[in-house]
Amino acid sequence: MIRIIHFREKCIGCNACVELAPGRWRMSKKDGKSVLLEGEDVNGIVTAIADDNEYKANLSASRTCPTNVIKVEKIVRKS
Repeated sequence: MIRIIHFREKCIGCNACVELAPGRWRMSKKDGKSVLLEGEDVNGIVTAIADDNEYKANLSASRTCPTNVIKVEKIVRKS
């Protein structure tokens, strides 16, 4: 599993995340910023949990984001 974190308030709406990971991101028609699908917003920080198969695309989105407002991390399960 992975955790995707989006600091939405600082998003400039460049659309890179949508291009690289279209299954997880959309552009808002309301404010022109990206929306992390299935994310939970807590005080402007949106977090979503996703399967490992989304890691590569979202990591690319994170690395491409010009404002560096997307973070992707692997969730380590304790056994």
